[in-house]
Amino acid sequence: MIPNNATSPYLLSHKDNAIQWRAWGPDARAEAAAQDKPILLSLGYAGCHWCHVMARESFDDPEVAAFINENYIPVLVDRDERPDIDMLYQGAAGLMGHAGGWPLNIFLMPDGVPFWVAGYQPKDDKPDVPSFARVARETAAQWKDERARAEDTGAKIKAAVENLYNRDMTQGGEQLNLDLSALRVAQRYDVFFGGLLGGLKFPNPPLLEVLWRAFLRSGMPQFSQIIFTTMDGILFGGIYDHVGGGFFRHALDERWLEPAFEKMLYDQAQMIEICTSVFQFNRNELSRQRVTETIAFLEREMKLGDVFAASISSGAQTEDGKYYTWSEAEIDAALVGTFSARFKQVYGITRDGNVQGRNLPRRLGNPVPANEADEALLAKQRGMLLTAREKRNPPSRDGRVLTDWNGLLITALARAGIVFERRDWIDLAIKAFDGIVKTLGNGNRLSHVEGVEGFADDYANMARAALQLWEVTGDERFIAQARGWTQELNEHFWNNDRNGYAFYSDSADPLFLRMRMVFDNPAPSANGTMMIVLTRLALLTGEREYMSRASTLGATFPGEITRMLNGSGSFLAGFEYLVNSLVIVVIGHKGNARTQDLLRTYWSKTMPNGMVMQIEPGDPLPPGHPASGRGMEGGQPTAYICQAGACSNPITNPAELANALTLPPQLRGQPQQQMRA
Repeated sequence: MIPNNATSPYLLSHKDNAIQWRAWGPDARAEAAAQDKPILLSLGYAGCHWCHVMARESFDDPEVAAFINENYIPVLVDRDERPDIDMLYQGAAGLMGHAGGWPLNIFLMPDGVPFWVAGYQPKDDKPDVPSFARVARETAAQWKDERARAEDTGAKIKAAVENLYNRDMTQGGEQLNLDLSALRVAQRYDVFFGGLLGGLKFPNPPLLEVLWRAFLRSGMPQFSQIIFTTMDGILFGGIYDHVGGGFFRHALDERWLEPAFEKMLYDQAQMIEICTSVFQFNRNELSRQRVTETIAFLEREMKLGDVFAASISSGAQTEDGKYYTWSEAEIDAALVGTFSARFKQVYGITRDGNVQGRNLPRRLGNPVPANEADEALLAKQRGMLLTAREKRNPPSRDGRVLTDWNGLLITALARAGIVFERRDWIDLAIKAFDGIVKTLGNGNRLSHVEGVEGFADDYANMARAALQLWEVTGDERFIAQARGWTQELNEHFWNNDRNGYAFYSDSADPLFLRMRMVFDNPAPSANGTMMIVLTRLALLTGEREYMSRASTLGATFPGEITRMLNGSGSFLAGFEYLVNSLVIVVIGHKGNARTQDLLRTYWSKTMPNGMVMQIEPGDPLPPGHPASGRGMEGGQPTAYICQAGACSNPITNPAELANALTLPPQLRGQPQQQMRA
């Protein structure tokens, strides 16, 4: 049964279901084998609206539950707590013709191999959709009466899943071409409203970064147009919480008007990072505002001590999103004494509402920025609405601390802190880093969440966060920690037969196969992130083993990237970092104002492939570094731009350094592109 000490709010919310759920593990599999029963595995997460609907409709139905308890060993899994299980069975579901997503109800043989799958099923039969009760009855009948058929299906699915995750992925596509890949990604974007074509719109920051990097490489306006159109929809539309800050999970329509109201930590982290990059390019104040508001939201609503919670749900199960929406009368009452008509005009508030009969403030189609007085009034009014909203019954928070998602946020906070010159954000990142190490670390080992052994994404994201903190602070302890976590990955996660990092370690309780993951699901994959980490460690230490492994990673997955481009954003970013990385070496005393001017100049530029090293005069560089032997020019702090084993002439003037770091050359001197409403 679900243990009393379970920490997952998703598992605990189902603890009193009529279905007698077990926790995943060898005990449940042994029970299934001993009783010769199939396993009903149900996967979901705390913020999943339809998971809770299905629990209410079917899992608490006495008749349905009695049948499940009699004929199955029912097992409930939180996908955030066990992403390894979710990844494996989502892949299997896809091979069985199911779209995937949550809830995922998948029927397994006692050894864990699947033979049938379903998603959300209604309580009662519908003309085109069978009820959950019918699916359960027919699947149980197949297990009892057509065992050979079920076992044959399972064997075929097992072989197909093995092929999906562990086949040779070096072949099957042309040599990985960054420009061609970016062009193919761009062709899948909506040129009118931004985002990938389709009825649902996710922010998908890894793919945005692919397009952003392509624009910076080429200067082609086609890329920037897609990016800024997409950013307009995200930053002005309903997917952004204009009252309280932060990003909702996705839009339910192609115009970014109506969101799915969950707020996930990984979305906040990645959107902070892409907004910071855009600000570095065009100094757009909207990007600064969104970063500032989102970090304020995180501190106010998701901070737990020094670390951050996983997510916030959409609200009450029967009133999805009501916490965030308003009637016109509620807006007027909350803004009494101010010019509420102006707010309603700018944020699209109407008598009949703009989302399910209520109003969600959004700013699409209105001029941004308005004049200074208007913006000051609107900011005051948003604060008044937030005060009124905080008196409502808030949506539930998943208070677990996930290592990989915190790693993403630490990187974003550290980078935003140095770019926007907010020391408090850097301190926030350092405290979160130390909090993860203290509560979820043990030497070089990490837990994913309390009580669950760490996955490759945990190590990769925390190693990248460590190197970002080193770059921002210069504290060598962060390099040592990144090296330790990388060593753990290399020793216990590396697939010695096919190369690449497996998702879980060789010491974990094994699933029916051990997967290698190259897709972003939903956060960046370790095999993409580790190309950045390994390349940075190679440049920092001069140790060739790091670069050798990074190169092996780059050569391991090109066929898979070609096949599944939409899910490969972080791998493409990591591959570009591997092949185009550059180091800006600044030689000068850290406390010298001219040294700081050169460092500030670097951070004023969007340099996704860059890394800056500040070196005290006379201190050694890593063995074999192309800047070895260089020093200050004319006794002044000096910068060298190093790439592909060669360095530039010495640069002492910040303006000259700024010009040299503006790439490609055709972007120099051109008007800065602004996002618009």
